[in-house]
Amino acid sequence: MLSIHIAAAAEAPPRSVRQASAVQGRGLEGDRYFDAKGTFSDRPGTGREVTLIESEALAAILAEGIALGPGAHRRNVVTAGVPLNHLLGRNFRVGEIVLHGARLCEPCAHLARLTDRRTLPALIHRGGLRADIICGGTIRAGDDIVPQISTAMPAKGAGAP
Repeated sequence: MLSIHIAAAAEAPPRSVRQASAVQGRGLEGDRYFDAKGTFSDRPGTGREVTLIESEALAAILAEGIALGPGAHRRNVVTAGVPLNHLLGRNFRVGEIVLHGARLCEPCAHLARLTDRRTLPALIHRGGLRADIICGGTIRAGDDIVPQISTAMPAKGAGAP
């Protein structure tokens, strides 16, 4: 993993952090969704705890002329060398925490409004992954991402697979 980004409130500019506390059922401490202050906090659903995007997708859209500054993609974690779409429906470890790939993080009109209208079509099918925290702890920039053998999602509070 290359970097971690959190934003204190909806539409607030994200800031890079070296590490963050990942709390099951809440997200990354200090992020807007941790305290239900995010734009979509009022919409229940899975995959609202941690979002990830591939650095390769960001490089691809940069080659298409769309430059997003650090954190402007509005995802929490930037990865390298990990095909995130392959982690959909799977558990995976990021350093000491375990996440479950809940759903794809397709771009939306809100992201396009905050960045560049071309961001929406450019990130379709490469906008990243939404994940739930299965086993919390500290997440650090530089942590390895390792898929787990089990694809079953344990019940909340059941611990790591």
